[in-house]
Amino acid sequence: MTRIVIIGGGPGGYEAALVGAQLGAEVTVVDCDGLGGASVLTDCVPSKTLIATAEVMTTFDSSYEELGIVVADDTPHIEQAARVVGVDLGKVNRRVKRLALAQSHDITASVTRAGARVVRGRAKLGGPQGIDGTRDVIVTAADGTETILTAEAVLIATGGHPREIPDAQPDGERILNWTQVYDLDELPEELIVVGSGVTGAEFAGAYQALGSRVTLVSSRDRVLPGEDPDAAAVLEDVFRRRGMNVIGRSRAESAKRVGDRVEVTLSDGRVLTGTHCLMAVGAIPNTKDMNLEESGVRLKDSGHIWTDKVSRTSAPGVYAAGDVTGIFALASVAAMQGRIAMYHFLGDAVAPLNLKTVSSNVFTDPEIATVGYTQADVDSGKIDARVVKLPLLRNPRAKMQGIRDGFVKLFCRPGTGIVVGGVVVSPRASELIHPISIAVDNNLTVEQIANAFTVYPSLSGSIAEVARQLHTRKTTGEA
Repeated sequence: MTRIVIIGGGPGGYEAALVGAQLGAEVTVVDCDGLGGASVLTDCVPSKTLIATAEVMTTFDSSYEELGIVVADDTPHIEQAARVVGVDLGKVNRRVKRLALAQSHDITASVTRAGARVVRGRAKLGGPQGIDGTRDVIVTAADGTETILTAEAVLIATGGHPREIPDAQPDGERILNWTQVYDLDELPEELIVVGSGVTGAEFAGAYQALGSRVTLVSSRDRVLPGEDPDAAAVLEDVFRRRGMNVIGRSRAESAKRVGDRVEVTLSDGRVLTGTHCLMAVGAIPNTKDMNLEESGVRLKDSGHIWTDKVSRTSAPGVYAAGDVTGIFALASVAAMQGRIAMYHFLGDAVAPLNLKTVSSNVFTDPEIATVGYTQADVDSGKIDARVVKLPLLRNPRAKMQGIRDGFVKLFCRPGTGIVVGGVVVSPRASELIHPISIAVDNNLTVEQIANAFTVYPSLSGSIAEVARQLHTRKTTGEA
């Protein structure tokens, strides 16, 4: 029986374990924190659970008057503008942790039920591949005892951890990274978020919705510099309109506690003060002390593991998946990389990873979902495509629900009309992107999208409407 050792129990690891076991291999998963990894325990599942509460708060605050909802409120008249709905952050965070642990337990049950073995501990490679085609994996348990596992193939799926600034070390109380926020019992009164990438934007929007006064520090010209510029502009406008203080082109040099407050010093000398500071300045791959390079695994300058499109590393029989590869920090991509690795090694049919079919979502309010080629690809000439953007303001369902911000944008090839990308900015954009993902993955045309029935009224109707506009422009030859 083929022996496979998987180091790391996140999406890349546990999905690989399921495939390997189903294909008849003897699979051992080595994990130190609990299956699901950071995605389930400290990242995706917890943050999106927190955001779910924030989303309810935002929806209520922004639309209850417009929709005609009346709230019984005994606030004195002079203070009537005060918020009538609050949040118990301690209760929210207890729910967050409970759901994360439940999900981890469910994953563990699925993996063991499939026939894989789960071992607690930290693992590293034991050196180059042996002459018999196997290699050793050294597992160190919490009590320091070591066990050597021998395998024909090893998958490294160890993920990453929050990057830290030397002069802004988290203390878990006032200066926090994104794994520590779930220990808060009270809502931060004034929260400074350093970093305007996906993590920073999501937490900034969530805590603002929950009731914190938020300052978002961005080192770039705008929030979400890696996302569609039209989408980022909508979100930044929403943030500012809801009262967030967004500071662009500013880099944080340090953060320190001063009593019960935090001072954040920017590179231009300005000092921001608040009750709490969240550092969201990227992640570092967990590749240290794993004996990788000594075992023939090539690392990039960033510390990430080099892989090809079927998840192979430079070392025979060693694969890698997930954030540790630095390809896309998405649970869905990690899972696909892990599955591809197992299919490839065990000789099953496999298609190489195609990043142009990956859909992703930023869980802000509104959400930003994307798939395929981007506006930057079109603007740079990487691909020749026609583009149409339709604001949600024209959508009847959006009007009914009081949705004012957002749009649908499609990219298609001139001549053929094949859909090559799309952007959706709206509530539940993560759900609305799926039909566009199907179109991109299957080379569907705007004509096919336009001719498919949609429910009236629905937000998805805007996808068909954009496709109709692109089809008209394709047939008339208009730009």
